Amino acid sequence: MPVRPYLDTRCALVDEALDRLLPGEDIAPATLHRAMRYSIFAGGKRLRPVLVLAAAEACGGAMENALPAACAVECLHTYSLIHDDLPCMDDDDLRRGRPTSHKVFGEALAVLAGDALQAIAFESVSRMTPAPGYVGADYVCELAQAAGSRHLIAGQVMDLEGEGQKLSADQLRAIHEGKTAALLTCCTRLGGMSAGCSSAQLGALTRFGRALGLAFQVIDDILDVTQTSEKLGKTAGKDVAAEKATYPSILGLDASRAEAAKLTAEAHRALEVFGDAAQPLRLIADYLLAREY
Repeated sequence: MPVRPYLDTRCALVDEALDRLLPGEDIAPATLHRAMRYSIFAGGKRLRPVLVLAAAEACGGAMENALPAACAVECLHTYSLIHDDLPCMDDDDLRRGRPTSHKVFGEALAVLAGDALQAIAFESVSRMTPAPGYVGADYVCELAQAAGSRHLIAGQVMDLEGEGQKLSADQLRAIHEGKTAALLTCCTRLGGMSAGCSSAQLGALTRFGRALGLAFQVIDDILDVTQTSEKLGKTAGKDVAAEKATYPSILGLDASRAEAAKLTAEAHRALEVFGDAAQPLRLIADYLLAREY
C-alpha cells in the first residue's frame, strides 16, 4: 500500500470535518474565527488526526466514530503552535510556510484564537460515540491529560527553562516526551478507544505512539540544522539561535539518525499484535523517519 494516497484521502476527510466543526469566517466575532481558520487551514501535515484514524482502523473501528477525536487533536495541536510561536514563548514569525498568527492578527487575537481552538477540541471529543469499554468521559480525560501540566504544557515549560542550559540526553528526552510524544500517544490511544480496543491493544498503541513521537522529534531536531526555512515552512536554525538543547547538539547528527531509526523499529515492534490491520501505522512510521520537512 503506497502511503501518500492513504495520507491524502484521510487528510481530505479531516479537512472536511474541521470545516464543519469550526465557525465560519462570517460568524461574529469574525476576526477571531478568521484567525482560527487561518492557522487550522495553513497546510499542516495532519499527522495527528491521521494517526487517530489509522489506530481506529488497526482495531477494526469505523473512521466516522474516530473523526471527532481526529478533529480534536488537530485543534489542540494548532492551539499549541499558535501559543508556542508568540514573542513570550519561542518568538517565531513563520509557521507552515506563512506568517504566524500573531504576525497577521496581533498577539491578543493569537492568544484568543489558540484558547478558542483548545475549547473546540474538547467540544469535539465530547461528541464521540461510546464504544465497548469506554464512555464519553474517558475520551475527554484522555485528551485533558495529554494537554495538561504533566505532559504537553510540562514539555513547553521544561523547553523554556532549558534554553541556554547544558541538558543531558535524559532531560532532553523528558522535554520531548511531554511536548511531542504525549499528544501523539493520545492520538493512537483515542483512535483505539473509539473502536473499543482491548487493554492489550491499548497498551500496544501506547508504546507505538510514544516511540513514534520521540522519533518524530529527533527527526525534527535533525531537520532544524540540515534544511532551509523554505523547505521546512518554519524558521530553520531557530533551536541553535535560542540555545536550546537538541538531539544533534547532544548526540551528534549520525547518532541522532541512529536514535530515530531505533525508535522507529521500537514503534514497529509494538504493532505486532495487530497483524496486517496496522499496516497504515507502519507506513506512517517509515514515512516520518524518511521525511525531509
